[in-house]
Amino acid sequence: MSRICQMTGKKGSSGNLRSHSLRATRRRFNANIQKKRVFDPKTGKFVRMKVSTSYIRTLAKQLGKK
Repeated sequence: MSRICQMTGKKGSSGNLRSHSLRATRRRFNANIQKKRVFDPKTGKFVRMKVSTSYIRTLAKQLGKK
């Protein structure tokens, strides 16, 4: 499963994992991607999408839900 948000395009980035001795090894910061059923008003049906949790919050704000 690719970890890319279908709406925002958010994806993982890379950086360093630092030990106590400050030794740097490469690591990956994955985006928090969840499968979510989203209602499509154009077709009147639910569509299953892979979206980031930040987009789910934005979607809830736009719909007036909490």
